[in-house]
Amino acid sequence: MSRRDNVMKNFLRYEEETAHRVEHGIELYRKGFAHIIVKDKEGNAVPGVKIHAKLKKHEFLHGANIFMLDEFNTDEYNRKYRDAFADCFNEATVPIYWNTLEPEDGKPRFAKDSPKIYRRPPVDLCVEFCEENNITPKAHCLTYVNFDPGWVDEFDIPALKRRIDRRYRELAERYSERIHGWEVINEMLCTDRNNRDKTPFYQSDRFVEDSFEVAHKYFPYNELIINEATHIWEPEQKQFSYNRSDYYQLVERSIRNGARIDCIGMQYHAFTKKDEDEALFAKSLYNPKNIYRILDCYAKLGKPIQITEITIPAYRETAEDYALQAEILERLYRIWFSHPAVEAAIYWNLPDGYAAFAPLGDMSAGENYFRGGLLDFNLKPKPAYDVLHDLFHNEWTTVTDCETDGDGEAKFKGFFGEYEITVGDIKRTVRLSSKFANEFEIVL
Repeated sequence: MSRRDNVMKNFLRYEEETAHRVEHGIELYRKGFAHIIVKDKEGNAVPGVKIHAKLKKHEFLHGANIFMLDEFNTDEYNRKYRDAFADCFNEATVPIYWNTLEPEDGKPRFAKDSPKIYRRPPVDLCVEFCEENNITPKAHCLTYVNFDPGWVDEFDIPALKRRIDRRYRELAERYSERIHGWEVINEMLCTDRNNRDKTPFYQSDRFVEDSFEVAHKYFPYNELIINEATHIWEPEQKQFSYNRSDYYQLVERSIRNGARIDCIGMQYHAFTKKDEDEALFAKSLYNPKNIYRILDCYAKLGKPIQITEITIPAYRETAEDYALQAEILERLYRIWFSHPAVEAAIYWNLPDGYAAFAPLGDMSAGENYFRGGLLDFNLKPKPAYDVLHDLFHNEWTTVTDCETDGDGEAKFKGFFGEYEITVGDIKRTVRLSSKFANEFEIVL
């Protein structure tokens, strides 16, 4: 059996029913009707007016982390990265890891001219890039127990709580109006790595609830997100057991105890050595039936879901492996885009060779081993990049014309998102949203 046959087994087995659900889900949950009324300055309806509508930005967020922004050694590579990011995505995950954002007590690296740290561009730089390119930034993350700075005394619990409170407050004062989404907690269930040898503060019964309470105090109008690792998707004999699953119970209990969790984050890293455990991933991560049942289960919590960190390996620089990476990714994105609870799908590392836990360019170490980027090491787009670009900019897009009737009203059906509406010499931006009535008035 070839590697493709092994990996694609369940995608192919459930292909017909998956295609049916994808098609109907996209039509039902990702599209809607816009009603446009055109009037003259006296308030009279104007019939026979031609209207052009063009989708400029999806409501559904699709992005990547932006950890390599201006991190390359040449202007050419920095430009290539910027262009590739802006041309494909409408969302960016911005790093606010405490240990690298504030390596010295009281000296946070907010400003663009802050001292450089690999894969940790300053927040101002990231937010400015997003604003220039109509990209939605999201912060990752406020509290991550594996990334406290070295100057923190983790055994002085009252002092640690005061420092965390100050961190939340300073970030809110500077960015709450520019960054809407904030991951509050990350990877609380990765006990082997994150909670080992930590202080009682991180092991306390109300650690999650208390963290969201501080976040609510400083970010009352922002989206507050909880995030967890890939084991969410593993077969039922390991982690997924419907509403008895560990992550489900953590979120459910925290909400019941008063935590204002606005969104549930789920990572999707297919981190397995080539040919070792791919059968396991074919049973779980590469299984549309499994993916849908997990999404359906967590949707019962009544919160939107973000697929927060996606890595699909290529392993080798071959046409065969690149094509398989692209095929898997296309099938996954179609599933996520079709599910009503999912509001975002965010790839992790854009280029190969610049990932975590590895020296730059060392393809045998850390996450570089997987060659899971959408660009190769020289920032050339791989087929996986082309697939995502084509989905969101060609297949899932709306460019249409309509004309007002005798009552001065026109309508069109399109993908939810931000539109440029052109009526003669008038251009106007409107939002066709899954959350609103979508009635717009234009005065000539």
